[in-house]
Amino acid sequence: MTDGWNWRQPQPPPPATPGAPAGSPWWSDALADPWRDPYAPSAVVVPSAPVSSGPQPERVPDPDAPRRSMAPILLICLVTALLAGGLGGTLGYVFATHSGVGGGTQLGGAPLAAPSAAQRAPDSMAGVAEQVMPSVVTVRVTGAIGSGFVVSPDGYVITNDHVVEGSEGAISVSFSDGSSASATVVGRDPESDIAVIKVAKKDLTVVQLGDSDSIAVGDPVLAFGSPLALVNTVTSGIVSALDRTIQAGDPGGTVRYYAAIQTDAAVNQGNSGGPLVDAAGRVVGVNSVIRSVGASDTEAGNIGLAFAIPINQAKRVAKDIIDFGKARRTVIGAEVSTSGSGGSTGSTGARLRSVGQGGPAATAGLKSGDVITKIDGHPLEDGADLIALVRKYAPSSVVAVEYRRGTKTQTASVTLAADAK
Repeated sequence: MTDGWNWRQPQPPPPATPGAPAGSPWWSDALADPWRDPYAPSAVVVPSAPVSSGPQPERVPDPDAPRRSMAPILLICLVTALLAGGLGGTLGYVFATHSGVGGGTQLGGAPLAAPSAAQRAPDSMAGVAEQVMPSVVTVRVTGAIGSGFVVSPDGYVITNDHVVEGSEGAISVSFSDGSSASATVVGRDPESDIAVIKVAKKDLTVVQLGDSDSIAVGDPVLAFGSPLALVNTVTSGIVSALDRTIQAGDPGGTVRYYAAIQTDAAVNQGNSGGPLVDAAGRVVGVNSVIRSVGASDTEAGNIGLAFAIPINQAKRVAKDIIDFGKARRTVIGAEVSTSGSGGSTGSTGARLRSVGQGGPAATAGLKSGDVITKIDGHPLEDGADLIALVRKYAPSSVVAVEYRRGTKTQTASVTLAADAK
């Protein structure tokens, strides 16, 4: 019978496939047989799993089982990390310190404690500078600059005469704290190179004045001022000589004589009028001139030879200017030659060209032609030495002189006097 389908006649089953279960309704090629009867009985063959020789699968823990606390583990980890960090930091510091790695090369020793490093003893150089500096001023006049120091709370300032010489118009001074004020000239004494100015400011800090007759060669000193317009400058040195005769002045002008304190402290233009102080901070001199190898003032500079007017002389002149309007000049009552020696070739001393009648020299028995060789034990080279040393003393001072008359050497005591000007 035909029903539109062409059925294939049943075929005997093929031989059993090795490994296939007996009586299996599936032929070995059943899956590839397109004419398989879909209504034929079938069965699913599930082969047994092969026996594995590999590792056993990991056991899955029961999520509902009670868990052990993690606190001890975390604590152990924390302690371990802290110990490791501390050890690593220590080793790193030691390595960096000794090898210079990381922080760079370490220079110098351990820093001092702040109080020891910041505080200076009052008698140290830094302590003296701190004490004196508020009393030092920079003096500015037309086209020039100099220095000075305050000697009274109401504004009197001592400076050099050549600092204010020829000043026209206002003078101004500035202090170490940066403040400034105007000033006027109170009086001048060109022959001693001392002048006094008055600052328009009150309640000023004043310096302590020392005794220039008590200093000695080798004493330490500080020089204050404004060298080369560098304000608030301090330099140090020693007293390198005493009673060094200074004869200074411009050609045709006033000749200045004084027995100076010589120092090797660095002094330059602009230091003029500033104080020279001792190790206790007391003013012992007024910086005035320098010795230089330069051919002109513009080439002049410090070579370790500077000279200061003794403060005993400067104080006396300044007091006269303030109290009387002018300074008294100390004289011996005789005229001397300031060029050449006082006698024959090879001799030294100050030859008296004339002796004033009734003056100090005449009263002491000195005559014209006598050669003074010493005054108070200080040898004299020429007349300039005698003038400078006489002006060092105050009027009415009694000094011992040694003089030569002919071939004889004699001594006398002379009471010095103030000139009649």
